[in-house]
Amino acid sequence: MLYFFRAILFCFGFGGVKVKKVIVFGGGTGLSCLLSGLKLFPVEVTTVITVSDNGSSTGVLKQEFDIPAVGDVGKVLLSMANVDEDFVKLLRYRFHKAGSSLDNHPVRNILLTALIDLKGNLTEATRYMSRLLQIKGEVLPLSEERVELVGKDEMGNPEYYGEEDVSRNIRRIASLSYDHDIHIGNRVRQKIADADLIIFSPGSLYTSILPHLIVEDIVEEIRKSPAPIMYVSNLVTQPGETDGYNVSDHLAVLNRYLKGRKVDIVLSNNTQIDPEVAEKYLRTENKTLVELDREKIAAQGARIIEGDIFMIDESGSIRHDALQTSFLIFSYLMEG
Repeated sequence: MLYFFRAILFCFGFGGVKVKKVIVFGGGTGLSCLLSGLKLFPVEVTTVITVSDNGSSTGVLKQEFDIPAVGDVGKVLLSMANVDEDFVKLLRYRFHKAGSSLDNHPVRNILLTALIDLKGNLTEATRYMSRLLQIKGEVLPLSEERVELVGKDEMGNPEYYGEEDVSRNIRRIASLSYDHDIHIGNRVRQKIADADLIIFSPGSLYTSILPHLIVEDIVEEIRKSPAPIMYVSNLVTQPGETDGYNVSDHLAVLNRYLKGRKVDIVLSNNTQIDPEVAEKYLRTENKTLVELDREKIAAQGARIIEGDIFMIDESGSIRHDALQTSFLIFSYLMEG
């Protein structure tokens, strides 16, 4: 509770605590959930988001307008928004009209696509949306280019093209790359250099997290940074990607792609989830709970921060408790 009161004091200007800088890498729902909690704490958050998604509305717009994927960017912007809830609901609204060109498109994706045309690139479009949504912190796309994730076989031959194809065939893939070399902007480089903590968010390991680490510029900047690296572990496995994985298995994959650095801290759930909920996940979605295997994590040199960081949402789905997860991250930051 000490850190909670320090956070309150800081917010009112009496804490005397230096604002810590955090950079979060990820994509998808796991990232959005984490950021919805972090925005409530006195930390400076920069988020870098993958832009290789090629499914659903995002894939259609990406193909038709020759732009980076806007879907995850839009989700993150809404998770960090500090505006009227009705405005957020409007941007989340998805059209459902069979035969219409708008069918299955959420308003946020259409708006971001228009802003790319008006502002010239996704970074400027995102910056404008951030002002509109009164976001505290900064949201940066990994690349300004339209890119596709590629899965290669053991001989290095590209066999699987696009994020959806890669996700379905992870067991047959020896390595990941993009369809062409991409380079990060100076803003991303500077934010990595300035960070007090580097976080890899929950989310699809192979299609939301590793797409950052197959960019050599990212790996190199992380290698140069003195900031510790934290991984916020998934709660359940991803069918076809991480079947049977424990926390240590996720950690081993991240360490392999970090090429010279290793994850320093693992933040994981340690509370038992209702067996009936777990059984439902296995039966309906073929997902299993990710086990916290402490000895194997420790063998990889990572410190474990654990707690009751899950919740069951109104639809009965297992989710990270955004507030409690973020509180543990903030508590770690205040140790230094």
